[in-house]
Amino acid sequence: MFKDLRPTLVSFALLTLIVGIGYPFVMTGLSQWLFPDQANGSLLLRNGTPVGSSLIGQPFSGAGYFWSRPSATAPMPDNALASGGSNLGPTNPALADAVKARIHALQAADPNNTAPIPIDLVTASASGLDPHISPAAALYQAQRVARARGLPLGTVRALIRRHIEARQFGVLGEARVNVLELNLALDALPHS
Repeated sequence: MFKDLRPTLVSFALLTLIVGIGYPFVMTGLSQWLFPDQANGSLLLRNGTPVGSSLIGQPFSGAGYFWSRPSATAPMPDNALASGGSNLGPTNPALADAVKARIHALQAADPNNTAPIPIDLVTASASGLDPHISPAAALYQAQRVARARGLPLGTVRALIRRHIEARQFGVLGEARVNVLELNLALDALPHS
C-alpha cells in the first residue's frame, strides 16, 4: 500500500516545495529588487514615519486640507478591510439623497464658492478607496484650503498643478491628483 502512495506523497512534497515555498520566495525577491516601493505598499512617509499609502484613500475633513472622494465603505470611510461601493443605482433615492447631502456639506464649508461642484466630490468610487480626485475637484477646493491656511490662492493652485498626475502611458485613465500626497506637500509649505 505504501508503494502505491509513495508517488503521490513525493509529488505532493515536491509541488509544496516548488509552488508553496520556491515560487513565493522568487516572486518576493524579484518584486523587492525590481519594484521595491510597490512591493512594500507604496507607503508615504512624514519624518521617516509611514502616514499612509499612495494607493489607499484617507478621509480628510479639516478646512485646511483637500478632501478625498467620498467613500461608501463601512463602518467608516476609506476602510481598506471593507472595500466596495454602495451599489446604489442612478435612480435610487438613497444615492440622490447622499449626493445632495455631500453638495450641502461642500457649500457649507465654502459658502462663497459658486463654481460647479465636480462629480467626484459627491460620488463614491467603485472600491470606496480611491486615493485620487480630479484636478477640477482639487481646484474647486483651493480657495477654502488657502483661506483656512492663510496662504495665497496662487500658491495653493501652483501646488495642485505640481501634483497632477498625467494619464498612464498617455492614454489610460484621466489626469488625477493624489489627495494624501497633496496634503503632505501642503503641510510641508512654510506657514504664514
